[in-house]
Amino acid sequence: MFTWKSDYRVHIDEIDQQHKRLLEIGGKLVDLLKLKDDIDHYDEIIDILRELREYTEYHFEHEEKLLEKHGYKELRAHKRQHKSFVNKIIQLENQDIDEKQTGITFHMIEFIADWIEKHILVTDHGYEDFLHKKGVY
Repeated sequence: MFTWKSDYRVHIDEIDQQHKRLLEIGGKLVDLLKLKDDIDHYDEIIDILRELREYTEYHFEHEEKLLEKHGYKELRAHKRQHKSFVNKIIQLENQDIDEKQTGITFHMIEFIADWIEKHILVTDHGYEDFLHKKGVY
């Protein structure tokens, strides 16, 4: 589910590396679910969520600055999607994770996977040609 595929590439090295890192973080949640043990993973879930939020904010800021620098017309809509994603992560962080660890972890995995499908494969690919024409690779 969180394995890098060539379809994800926007052919901009730094962005592709950042997307790979986001997939790695999502993969940590899958690894927790695969354990299927009775151990309390609350601290690990919280750490992964925090890491995901912080790295996502870093990535979005980098991407938005790049798009702004080159005058991307769809930047405003792109920023709205970014803000929505970060807000969803914050909502997840604020849930009662301790009592519903497996359910919330599964929900997070679904949410992140859906985001990858919709945002990286569609929205981010929308700026690929635009930035290539500006000489950004």
